[in-house]
Amino acid sequence: MDRSRLEAFSDGVFAVAITLLALDLTVAGPTGDVPLIDQLHGKWPAFLAFLISFFMIGIIWVNHHVLVRSITKVDRTLLFLNLMLLLFVVLIPFATATEADYFPGNDGSARLAMVLYAGVFLGMSVSFSAIFEWTLHGQRVYQPLPPERHWRARARFVGGGLVYVVAIIVATFSAVAAFVLIALVALYYIVEQTPASSGPPDGDGEEPVA
Repeated sequence: MDRSRLEAFSDGVFAVAITLLALDLTVAGPTGDVPLIDQLHGKWPAFLAFLISFFMIGIIWVNHHVLVRSITKVDRTLLFLNLMLLLFVVLIPFATATEADYFPGNDGSARLAMVLYAGVFLGMSVSFSAIFEWTLHGQRVYQPLPPERHWRARARFVGGGLVYVVAIIVATFSAVAAFVLIALVALYYIVEQTPASSGPPDGDGEEPVA
């Protein structure tokens, strides 16, 4: 398969997932009983969850674009790794809506919803890390990372996944604390850059940021 087809298909999935996030942002409309300001205030957990999930999908989309640009050819293994990543991407709107329905409560259902939310992000992180690991072996990218930089780059990717594991554990006690951890991961990857393989030698190479 041509690399551009892989990226085009993935971009379509990212676009659908990030659009579906907004479907949960609804209000009842003119009811005569509840003013609009109160309706909007009641939806603040949904707005907050939407914001975090929007940036998380956006971050992984940026990373995916940059990483795919560095790949010389697509094989069957990469296709299935990419499908696993997209599986968790399309689960984000469901997990976000579920989490928003119970947040900021801290009963059993709220904690379970947060475990689901963090679990989906963990699956996305592991899947993307698997694609990154695939690029480290053989002549699969235009300018491979030197072997001495592999573990440092891996550590950056694994770091985010480990925070999600911690968030899942914390969520069994405090949904709010787990949500804060997930938000911090999003903030970290917005500002952090991870060394990675460069793109094609045409001046269009970039580096993933997570």
